This record gives sequence, structure tokens and C-alpha cells, in this order.
Amino acid sequence: MAASSETPVRLEGTILAILVCWFLGLGSLVSWNSMLTIGDYYYALFPDYHPSRVLTLVYQPFALGTMVILAYNESKIDTRKRNIAGYILFCLSTLALIVLDLATSGKGGIGNYIGICVFVGAFGVADAHVQGGMVGDLSFMRPEFMQSFFCGLAASGALTSGLRLMTKAAFENSGDGLRKGTMLFLAIATFLEFLCIFLYALVFPKLPVVKYYRSKAASEGSTTVSSDLAAAGIQKQEIQQGLLVLQAEDDADTKKRLTTKELLFQNIDYLLDLFLIYVLTLSIFPGFLYENTGEHKLGSWYPLVLIAMYNVLDLIGRYVPLIELIKLESRKGLMIAILSRFLLIPAFYFTAKYGDQGWMILLVSFLGLSNGYLTVCVMTVAPKGYKGPEQNALGNLLVLFLLGGIFAGVSLDWLWLINSGTEF
Repeated sequence: MAASSETPVRLEGTILAILVCWFLGLGSLVSWNSMLTIGDYYYALFPDYHPSRVLTLVYQPFALGTMVILAYNESKIDTRKRNIAGYILFCLSTLALIVLDLATSGKGGIGNYIGICVFVGAFGVADAHVQGGMVGDLSFMRPEFMQSFFCGLAASGALTSGLRLMTKAAFENSGDGLRKGTMLFLAIATFLEFLCIFLYALVFPKLPVVKYYRSKAASEGSTTVSSDLAAAGIQKQEIQQGLLVLQAEDDADTKKRLTTKELLFQNIDYLLDLFLIYVLTLSIFPGFLYENTGEHKLGSWYPLVLIAMYNVLDLIGRYVPLIELIKLESRKGLMIAILSRFLLIPAFYFTAKYGDQGWMILLVSFLGLSNGYLTVCVMTVAPKGYKGPEQNALGNLLVLFLLGGIFAGVSLDWLWLINSGTEF
């Protein structure tokens, strides 16, 4: 009887939790995707500074460096404080970009450019806090939460692309239209980040299904969820009671957990999967799409359309694994599929050189679709079979290798400039 009455409590609030996870994923990247999507504005201000490539290269060392520190100390860091700090930093840094532009009246120059780079570095620090913290947190909950979070990440790209196309169309014929569209764009991103602070701090921890999984993780020895449980009204005594029940069920295995090093070696293929996915993707997106695709009939709309197609198909790809028949869970199959994507490099090279814009749009769409699909497959399969503290640690490792792949990808992206003979 006890088991049957407990089941609805475990599931209560699942739909709302999935929606909140989606929105928190959106907030984890909406600020950075805004920077990528308003690239046309920064190219107009700083035509000689390669904004899409330089800003990405500034962002990634801060994200990766912070993530290394956080992943190493993940068991000692309070997840609630970590995630709230990340969302606050995102919100303030996005607002600071608006203030900087207003203070300089939208002027170019190296001083303004350095200021933008500083706030982009802050985005990197915030990303490591939020993405690693959220993935670690969701790793010991339902796989649907993880998938929804990563769909939200992709949705931030699709949303920013859609908004950018609308603001460009709305302000294209007005004086200073590019700047007006950009300011409106950044204001919306700031509001979305503020909303994420509210959702994570006040809504998410109080959902019954979330309280259940966090209590379960605490009973398995996790110390990172204590503040979230306290915010949900769960006292230490209740967690200790859960721990006693778990010890009675399996006393010999309760306190034993794999070290981070052991988790790394057991899941090295999954970690390399994520690294390789993002090495390829970020060696092409977004720098190559802005600077190496030539002039076409779409004119200044061309890179925006390419970015939008990538983002939309990336989002669709993250929902494809919901169809169980085509969800890829084989470790060997995942590695083969991910290595096969590297054939896209010669495909992009020859399409940029000899192909029409239709072929380029098709290739970019496939790049996004495969990126989203494979990311969700790896992220939802890897944490299975571990206890809460181990899943949290593994989640941090997965994000660390994902960010490492992004950093390597944006570094390799510069090779396209060498090939094209463009001056640095």
C-alpha cells in the first residue's frame, strides 16, 4: 500500500518541471546566442576585428577554465547558490551590454570592443556555473528533464534567430535600424534571464517530483542539494530518515561512491563523444557561416538565414530521440555516428567554393539536426545506473568535455581564414 500511494507523489508536477527545465535551458544560452545572432551589428561596428570568431574565443576560455574548477570541486559546491549566481551574472552582463552601447552612443573603437569582450568573458563564467550545475542536478532526475533542458538550450538559438530576423525586418528601413533592433534584442534577453532567476529560485525546488529526486540523492549521500531541499521546506531530519531506509535496503553499498576519476574512465567514450560533436560543430558555426560562405542572392540576410536554419534544426534534432525506435543508445553506434560527421568538413569546403546557397542551407541544417540529436542521446544515456552523487559528478564531467570540444572547435575555426587567405 505504501508503494502505491507514493507513486503519484513522485510524479506530481512532472509536466511543469519539464516546462521549467526547458525555460532554464533557454536562459542558459539565450545571452550568448544573442551575441552570436547580433553578429551583423558588431561586424558593422568592428569590421576589422572578426567579432564572431574573437568573441567566441574570448567566451570559451572563461567557460572552460571555470568549469574545470567547478567540476573538480563539484561535491563541495552548493548547487542552488551556484545556479542562482550563474543566472544573476547572465542577467547583469546582458544588461551591461545595453548600458555600454548607450554610454558610447553605439560607436566602434577598440575601447568599446574590449568592454564587450569583458562582458562576454562574464558570460563564459556564468555558463560554467549554470550549465554544469543544471546538468549535474538533472542527471539524478528523470531523463525527460535533461532532454527538456537541452531542448531549451537549442530553443534559445532558434528564438534568438527568429527575433533577430523580425527586428532586422522591422527596423531595416529606419534610421539607425540595426542598432535599434539590437538594443530591443538584448533587452528581451535580459528579461528572460531575470525570469530564470525567479523560476529556479522559487518555482523549481518546490515541485513534488523535484523534491522527491533531490531527497533521494541526499539519502544516497549527496551534499550539493541541501540548500534546494531547505528552500523546498525539507528538513535535515527527513533526509536522515531517508538515509536510514536506504541503509536498511542495502547497507553495504550505501556510502560507497565512485570517485570522479573512476567515473571518467568508465565513461571516457561518452565524454569523447561530446568533445567530438562540438569540435566539429564549432569549427564551422558561427565563424565560417559569417565569413567564408561568400556573397549570394540573400545579401546581408544570408548569414542570418544560415544561423537560423542551424538553430531550428538543432532544436528539432533534440526532440527526435523522443521516438524510441530511432533513439541511439549503443555506445559503439554513437561513436561511429559522431566520427562520420567529420565528413561535413570537406562537404562545407567544396560547397562554399563551388555550391549554391541552397546546398549550403541544406548542409547547415544537417549540421544542426545531427548536433542536437547526438547531444541528447549521449546526455540522457550516460548517467543511467549510477547513484545521485555519482550522476551529479558525471554530469559535470559531461559538460566539461562539451565545453572543451567547443573551445577546441572555435580555435580550429580560424583555420578557415588561413585557407581563404584572409588577413587577421
